[in-house]
Amino acid sequence: MSSDVLVPHVALTNRDKCGLTAVDRDIVIAVRNVGKMYYLYDRPRDRLKQAFLWGRKQLYREFWALRDVSFEVGCGESVGIIGRNGAGKSTLLQILAGTLTPTTGEVRVNGRVAALLELGSGFDPEFTGRENVYLNGAIWGFSREEIDERFDEIAAFADIGQFIDQPVKLYSSGMFVRLAFAVQAFVPKEVLVVDEALAVGDEAFQRKCMAVLERFRDNGGTVLLVSHDTQTIVRQCERCLLLSYGELLADDDSKSVTDLYQGLMFSDPQESAEILANLRQHGLQYALKQSQGETEAQSQIQENAHDENDQAEHRIEPLDWFDPNLPKTSEVTYGNGDAEIIDCGLYNQQGERVNVLTMGQRYEWVYKVRFYRDAKDVHFGMMLRTIDGLDVTGIATDRENIFFESISAPLLMEARFSIKLNVVPGTYFFNAGVTGTVDGERIYLHRRVDVGMVRVLPCDSHEPYGIAYLEPRVICKRLS
Repeated sequence: MSSDVLVPHVALTNRDKCGLTAVDRDIVIAVRNVGKMYYLYDRPRDRLKQAFLWGRKQLYREFWALRDVSFEVGCGESVGIIGRNGAGKSTLLQILAGTLTPTTGEVRVNGRVAALLELGSGFDPEFTGRENVYLNGAIWGFSREEIDERFDEIAAFADIGQFIDQPVKLYSSGMFVRLAFAVQAFVPKEVLVVDEALAVGDEAFQRKCMAVLERFRDNGGTVLLVSHDTQTIVRQCERCLLLSYGELLADDDSKSVTDLYQGLMFSDPQESAEILANLRQHGLQYALKQSQGETEAQSQIQENAHDENDQAEHRIEPLDWFDPNLPKTSEVTYGNGDAEIIDCGLYNQQGERVNVLTMGQRYEWVYKVRFYRDAKDVHFGMMLRTIDGLDVTGIATDRENIFFESISAPLLMEARFSIKLNVVPGTYFFNAGVTGTVDGERIYLHRRVDVGMVRVLPCDSHEPYGIAYLEPRVICKRLS
């Protein structure tokens, strides 16, 4: 069986070795002309023969997984890495994490790197989950007493129940990732490297991990994230690297790079070659503009006006219910204690509490607030987020011109937010918050983050894309 690896990285001590100077102190990662070459043999015995040929004959072929890659990452940056399978993404991350050494070039990392890399290289399969936590803690340099202090938090975060005391060879890949990420979440680090590892978890765990990434970034941490999901890259990273066959093709803002990547992915070989030629000769923006040129009109008229009768043929009857087996959220709460938010829930138009919903329908997010102290300038609010932490919408009473100059304790109030759920099918998380003014400063009296998780189902047979559902009407016709 397998797990994710958590490895410390020993940084080089000579800054000049990587061409860095004193003015580069904010650079956390510097990669200079890095290449990684492997010997490929047609037959296993050729590897042994090669050792005795003393260079007189070559029985191998050289394969360069990376070639002449250079870039820098500043302190606090979030950088995505994308590319087709075999592009060199995982090889690059392993070099940055210290588990591989480059064939050519040099790498400088200022700080400790925590890495979630490929499954199978972090835990001893014969050890239990508990024993592997202590093993990984020892690798990080923690004493047994220090691990003892963190163990309950790590086990609670992993949330694998009795399997914590079972050999990890019995774990599913999801359990491996949960335990590996739990260890990682509680160790000190300056750089966090993630290679597609979070995709195996359920929705609640993915949101929990994204919350860890968000807090790490907010505290000045540096993140490198590999994902084939371009939307995740755009949401989580302000910058993106595009690799292809070991070559660094582009290093720019995430939206531009992912747009170019999709152009390469969905073009025929001739068009892809033209895009690459434009990229190498004229740069990213020119290549992107050329790849997004208008396509010729279809030879025949296509109309999809979607009148009411057309919609009726595709519409699915609204269906919502409460699923008690929906994974529990990993809630985060904070506030000064002057108030407490209780009884959070989502209700349909029949007043039934639900967590499996139909897109395009109207629902009410409801919670109660118990005030323990008098409060001034009180505002109630809610937020809806995606699994990876993107804010879909935020609603607050003051933005709706509803004001509460003062509230006298003790008092119980109820806040209701009626929303039309025009989001595409998927999993979403609700927040609840109440703020007030204390000593002239606006602060949270209480806030509950990711307090409610819901699953949104489609309303018809179409397959919407993105986040928002805009109830589209489409007409395409030939003009010439």
